[in-house]
Amino acid sequence: MSDPASIGIVACSAEGAALCYRTICSEGARLLGPHAHPQIALHTHSLADYVVCLDRGDIDGVGELMLSSARKLAAAGAQFLICPDNTIHQAMDYVLPRSPLPWLHIAEVVAQAAVERGFRRIGLTGTQWLVDSAVYPDKLGARGLEFVRPPAEQRERIGRLIMDELVYGEFKPETVAYFQQAIDGLKAQGCDAVVLGCTEIPLIIDDANSSLPTLDSTRLLARAALRRAIGGG
Repeated sequence: MSDPASIGIVACSAEGAALCYRTICSEGARLLGPHAHPQIALHTHSLADYVVCLDRGDIDGVGELMLSSARKLAAAGAQFLICPDNTIHQAMDYVLPRSPLPWLHIAEVVAQAAVERGFRRIGLTGTQWLVDSAVYPDKLGARGLEFVRPPAEQRERIGRLIMDELVYGEFKPETVAYFQQAIDGLKAQGCDAVVLGCTEIPLIIDDANSSLPTLDSTRLLARAALRRAIGGG
């Protein structure tokens, strides 16, 4: 087997990026042998820089931050890129034509997994920026999948919980309960799975405590990157 391709991680928030990195390293050993994983380079601008752009609706500014990281990772030897942050994928239409390297798109990876598992109607969770956007509707719709957003009040509160707690590694029982309540609501609307569409959500929600099967965007992206790195897709 030839050496795996080097993975570049364009990070945004720390907890989600760390989970993605750990998944690549830990699961790489199962594919490549004890302690083995592809080379990985990671770069992130301050999360605050991204939040400033998101708050003012400056998606091109988000894209410029991502491209700055992409150029640094290309210079470090990365051969393709991933971003373990769903929200800033809003800028991918801006980023892709200008990028020095190819990318895996997190929502495309999740949509493919949903099709493979036979799901048809997908609930969305994540930051309010993400859930209000077209990132998942576009990619799910392209695969013939339906989607459901939580009510506006839940979207707003979930967004606050993510940005005020989860990105800081703060995981409260009452926050877990609120996410479970939101997922119960999506199930009541006929969803057969839920996207954990913020890369920190899998740190508190999984198949064991969710009333719906989960689509863990963080780990799905990490596994897709591993497959790409070793030439398996």
